[in-house]
Formats: sequence, structure tokens, C-alpha cells
Amino acid sequence: MPARQHAGIRRHVVFSVIAGLLAIAGLVFAALAAPGPQRFADKSPSATPVDIELVIAVDISYSMDPEEQALQREGYIMALTSREFLRALRDGPNGKIAIIYFEWAGQGDQKVVMPWRVIDGPEAADAFAAELKRSPYRRASRTSIAGALRFAKPLFDNSGYRGLRRVIDVSGDGANNNGPPVTAIRDDVVASGITINGLPIMLNRPNISSIDIENLDVYYEDCVIGGPGAFVVPIKDRDKFIEATRAKLVLEIASCEPLPRVVLASSQAPRISCMIGEKMWQERWVARIFSSA
Repeated sequence: MPARQHAGIRRHVVFSVIAGLLAIAGLVFAALAAPGPQRFADKSPSATPVDIELVIAVDISYSMDPEEQALQREGYIMALTSREFLRALRDGPNGKIAIIYFEWAGQGDQKVVMPWRVIDGPEAADAFAAELKRSPYRRASRTSIAGALRFAKPLFDNSGYRGLRRVIDVSGDGANNNGPPVTAIRDDVVASGITINGLPIMLNRPNISSIDIENLDVYYEDCVIGGPGAFVVPIKDRDKFIEATRAKLVLEIASCEPLPRVVLASSQAPRISCMIGEKMWQERWVARIFSSA
């Protein structure tokens, strides 16, 4: 066998072995590093009725540049204090919601920025927005939507509130590339009666040096969201960031369903691989190993 051909076969075998080892290592780390249940409970003897218990989960991975992070937070601050949101809030059966805000990156990296509290009018909304605005920014490695969903689920337990609906609102700019498969965690969350909505941030064009994907909105529709009335509101223009965030919160509070974008997560076969983020991450790091060899 020619030396060149032999080297090519050897390289292919080593590539496959390393990719397999990375996959196994990821699964083992997922099992070992799984965060335990988190409690941010109101200790009141009886739960307070609200229209919705809303968990806001925002991506702070390094793929989010500082401007995107600022836009993401500003979007929620402006949305929560907007006339449209406050009108939807007032028109609800109870006229109040319970809300918690946390940031996430890798599968073991989640931090609650704003614990559970009630928003029942302009004063409470302004206070929430002002405190959120003062909170420092941070960034971290990897993108684990699965980790964010797994962290979010037990936040509803003993929260002190009894919502007519329970919703997790996930925003991010990439596919899951760390932790367990996102579909397994999504299905577990949805089975417990929680709805997952998505705000995919699609401001950066995928390029050879990134692991961004072209159709992130489709990925969110098929692999992330789920539950009654689940929907996706993609953001493709920086100028529309605040408008899109406000529209999504109003839809969640008002329990309206934007017909063009409602896709139940398990209603059809995925149009995109739900493991695309993990695959791209493995290929990227295996390629770096060979390039430095």
C-alpha cells in the first residue's frame, strides 16, 4: 500500500476515534455535572394565583458579542415596561404574573439574576426593569440549551405562585453543543405541563470560523420549543430586537398564538438535525487537533 494512502487511512481512523471519544466524554460529563434541583421559593403558606409563571432564560455564551448581550437585556427591559405589555397584563384574569430571569451558557453554568417576583402593574414592572438594568454583564463558554431547560424546570416547584400557565422563554444565538441532547430534556419539560417558547437570535451570518447555523429558527421550532401554543419569534435585524422581544412577551401574557410561526415540537419529523450543534463542535475541535499536529 502506498505510504500516502496508508497515511490517509490512518488519519481517517484517528479522526473517527477522537470524535467518538469526544462524544463519550461529553455524555459522561453531562451525567456527572448535572446540576441538582434549584429552589427560589416563596415560603408563603399558600400559593398566590397569577396568570402565568414565566421563566426567562437568556444566553450569555461567548458567541453573543457585547452588543448583542446589551440588546438582549435592553429588549426585555423595554418590553416589560411597554404599554402593550402592561395592557396585556391588566387584561388577564388575575392582572398579575410571576417572573424569574436567569442567564445560561454551558450545561453547568446558570445563574439567577432576578429571583421570582410578581409584576402587577407599572410600578412593579419599573422596579424589575431598573434592578435588571443594574445587574452586571457576564459571558461564559459553550451553549447548552438542554442545561438551561433542565435548570428551569424545577424553578416552578414551590415557587409560591400558582399560574394558569407555566412558560419557559428561551433566547439564544446558537444550537445546543454541550450537555445531553436537547430534545430529551425538552420532552421531559413539556411532559410536566410546561410550555417552551423561543427567541432565536440570528444577527450573525454563519462563517467557516464559527459554529453558527443558517436556520436557527427552524432548529428552535423542531428541537427546542414545545407545549400548548408554543411559538418562535426569530430576530434577524438589530433594529427589530426590542420590538420582537416585546411582541413575544405580549403573546405569552395574552396567550395569543401567532399563527404563521406556531409549530409544536413533536408534531412532525425535524427538518434539521437536533444534534447539529454537537456535531459541529466535535468537528471543529478534531480539526484543531489535526491542524496543530
